[in-house]
Amino acid sequence: MSKQIPPILLLGDVLVSSDILTEKFCCDLAACKGECCVEGDEGAPVTMDEIAQIEDCLDAVWGDLSASAQSVIDRKGIAYTDRDGELVTSIVNGKDCVFTYYDDLTDRETGNVIEGCCLCALEKACRAGKTQFMKPISCALYPIREKQFANGLVGLNYNRWKVCKDAVVKGEELGMPVYQFLAEPLKRRFGDKWYEELCQLAQQLLG
Repeated sequence: MSKQIPPILLLGDVLVSSDILTEKFCCDLAACKGECCVEGDEGAPVTMDEIAQIEDCLDAVWGDLSASAQSVIDRKGIAYTDRDGELVTSIVNGKDCVFTYYDDLTDRETGNVIEGCCLCALEKACRAGKTQFMKPISCALYPIREKQFANGLVGLNYNRWKVCKDAVVKGEELGMPVYQFLAEPLKRRFGDKWYEELCQLAQQLLG
């Protein structure tokens, strides 16, 4: 008889959707080419602290941004308040995040060249040692979405999006749960100890 897993789990002050433990996911950049940074009609959620850090990175990433993105930042800044009242990164032509750029990428697994990938200029600068800020935590955590509650609790939900269908297929093939795929950003956001407890909880519930 299979175990009954509660739909919502409480770990510290974080409410975790059980889908994060049970669903499989692994980004397949060769298939999607970074479509999540392009699709949608709003930018990526950011905090005031992240906005300050991004502003400090602007000189390092400016040369990788398109002329259109530079123009948007000059006129409107790097972020705006969306219709839900959340701060999000500015976008170009109602589509691309201003910090995207396009380039070819070599697949680490196969060695094949993936042409025309949508990539993050902030992440590129950080990996090159030019800055200390990798990317907004909302980007790093995707497909997990975070919600803040008035009582201090944080909610984590698994967001299903059609552009990530290939990531679901690859995750199933590898047997990679969402929480394992996102180990590093989850540690970055909540700490190593919290993540270890999440892994222990998953083991207890799933065996």
